[in-house]
Amino acid sequence: MPTLLTLFGIKFFFYSNDHEPIHIHIENADGKAKFTIDTEVKLIENIGIKQKDIRLAEAIIEENKENFTREWVDFFNQNRR
Repeated sequence: MPTLLTLFGIKFFFYSNDHEPIHIHIENADGKAKFTIDTEVKLIENIGIKQKDIRLAEAIIEENKENFTREWVDFFNQNRR
């Protein structure tokens, strides 16, 4: 499970066996959620994370979208060889 970033108590990651479309999982003490970043940053699923933390996570993902996408693509290209 590659961790991309941990900030403000929120862990941003994807699973090593994840699938397309490109998406990012987040987790904090309250729960977990998933955002698509393939075309736009959009919440797909939220289990227990407070709305203020969802908004914060969405802003962080938006700010780091290029880096997260590059990390995803690099990871899966290296591991599919």
